[in-house]
Amino acid sequence: MKKEIVALLAAALLTGSAALAQTAPAASGSVHLPSRVGVIQVQQALLSTRDGQKAMQEFQTKFVEPRKKDLDRKAQEIRDLQDKLQRGGAAMADAARAELTRTIDDKTKRYNRDMQDAQDEMQQENNKLLGEMSGKMEQVIEKYAQANGYAVIIDVSNPNTPVLYASNTIDITKDIIELYDKTQSAPAPASTSAPKAPAPKPAATPAKKQPQ
Repeated sequence: MKKEIVALLAAALLTGSAALAQTAPAASGSVHLPSRVGVIQVQQALLSTRDGQKAMQEFQTKFVEPRKKDLDRKAQEIRDLQDKLQRGGAAMADAARAELTRTIDDKTKRYNRDMQDAQDEMQQENNKLLGEMSGKMEQVIEKYAQANGYAVIIDVSNPNTPVLYASNTIDITKDIIELYDKTQSAPAPASTSAPKAPAPKPAATPAKKQPQ
């Protein structure tokens, strides 16, 4: 990633911090105000966490694959009818050829509508999945910023962010992913291999009665 924060932003931030430091009370010693600037690829961070990978895998299985399978089947039906029209259309009666052409047109229109509906539905579900994680991600970023003295963290994955250049040295995406997995992600699933059966316990020996 080779984008850089506008120099004016950094300069204004540092200038503002210096001014506040001068006016802050110094009764208990110097006051350290946050002054660091960082950038993050929020979308990449979300999808790279364990929660994000799990969500996208479920999304692929529950939404993408079934809809793709259905659309592929409908597209194949249209190709078969088009092939039938191309190969035997000249020998067909006019009414039969016209009926086949209408069928192809109707199926093509329905296919296009179904594809658009599937895209819209998958986009909504994708946004929902990411939205559920965004609140947790915001908490992680805030915690990280406070613990490491950041005054500004900018999401450079947002195309509307006014960032011209950002050095890789201030990219905190990897750190945020690690912190998210440590504090927010569900524990990694245990191994799916069948556990070994415990060794059989020896038969219990009856206790001897004590003499009266």
